[in-house]
Amino acid sequence: MMRNVPESERPRERMLNSGAASLSNAELIAILLRTGSSRESVLSLACRLLNEVGELRGLKSISYEELTAIKGIGPAKALLLIAGLELGKRISGESGSVRPAVRSPQDVANVMMEEMRFLTQEHFVCLYLNTKNQLIGRTTVFIGSLNSSIVHPREVFKEAIRKSSASVVCLHNHPSGDPTPSREDVEVTHRLQEAGRILGIDVLDHVIIGDGRFYSLKEKGHFK
Repeated sequence: MMRNVPESERPRERMLNSGAASLSNAELIAILLRTGSSRESVLSLACRLLNEVGELRGLKSISYEELTAIKGIGPAKALLLIAGLELGKRISGESGSVRPAVRSPQDVANVMMEEMRFLTQEHFVCLYLNTKNQLIGRTTVFIGSLNSSIVHPREVFKEAIRKSSASVVCLHNHPSGDPTPSREDVEVTHRLQEAGRILGIDVLDHVIIGDGRFYSLKEKGHFK
């Protein structure tokens, strides 16, 4: 049991004293699990978990159901592990990655088409760009039927200001698959353009995503 392990050798204390890099895989997992049981220490549970799933490689794609099927892993422990694993995946995906440049409607489609083409509700998304037109962030501003009163400039530009964005590209999807703009789409675009001029943040385009097709309101002459 952990109470029988010298304090200086316990995972949390070792991490505090020597840093996370000095810990074994089992020790790191033990910190995420936090506690064991009355019959098994948390470190023993972590070792057994690794043995049952096939070390770290097995954890890479493990599901909630698979985790909770392991004796000693309840819902809370399973969720903590999955959250930690997901953060690791996201950090790995970002490290060393080149920020995509968005200079045309096709670039917007390349970045967002596969993610948005099959959505069953309209999602209004903003892409935030730096002075080199590189993507530095994105936010889903609204989900639902689009109209000029619901998509408020405050929500669109709040994140742009926070990120010191030079410009914004707005886009949304049409669940019907037809990207032809409605009157409301054009009204929203004009309202956001006006707000962007006041704030000094350009709205470069408003792109509508359909099923394998897209429509650029700027390219088609709807920008003022």
